[in-house]
Amino acid sequence: MILISSALEFVVNKIIIMNSLIVDAARDKIFLTHIVNKNIYTCSHENSKINFEKLIILINDFLENNKSSLNKINTIYVNRGPGSFAGIRNSLSIIKALFLTKKIDYYCFSFTDFDKLSKINHEDVPYLCDKFKIKKNLINPIYLS
Repeated sequence: MILISSALEFVVNKIIIMNSLIVDAARDKIFLTHIVNKNIYTCSHENSKINFEKLIILINDFLENNKSSLNKINTIYVNRGPGSFAGIRNSLSIIKALFLTKKIDYYCFSFTDFDKLSKINHEDVPYLCDKFKIKKNLINPIYLS
């Protein structure tokens, strides 16, 4: 009896999971949006000094409530203003720290970047950043005077 062996090559299609976090602390409220493929989760918090100081805790709690964590996030989008100085400063600091420690890429966007559009939802931001060619890992805040 002769045994013939052949090598089978399996090609596995990579499934790319979009797992993005949008942080907007520049406006009247702090908005957090988590996008996992087609599922969108949102929450908002009062725009206050106390919440700015515990923003990373709010982010971790929000992700945990959605059965996720920062380790699963691929990309973060952060609003760079115009808006609240404290909100922008704290959110940019946290996102930059996450980039340095967890290597999560980020995009700093402004709703003024998309000024040709009339109504923009937070869940549209990843698509709009691609469309308007917003640069990755670049911080250029816009503060209100």
